[in-house]
Amino acid sequence: MTEANPLPPLPDHLSTDPRSPHHVAAVFEHDIGIRFNDKERLDVEEYCISEGWIKVPAGKTVDRKGKPLLLKLKGRVEAFYR
Repeated sequence: MTEANPLPPLPDHLSTDPRSPHHVAAVFEHDIGIRFNDKERLDVEEYCISEGWIKVPAGKTVDRKGKPLLLKLKGRVEAFYR
């Protein structure tokens, strides 16, 4: 059985935060995977392939608005559909 909807192309810069200008809701309807330095990461909040970075939560630390504080890690980033 073929899928009626083709998968949308993965953007170069994507964020899980719906308030971000880099949030694309159509992409999140499918399961996405992020490989960072050849290891799959499950905790990525935002990524940029061309600049080579991801943002991940810094433990349980939150800011005064309750959003997690994010660490920016640099390396090789690959995004894919599972």
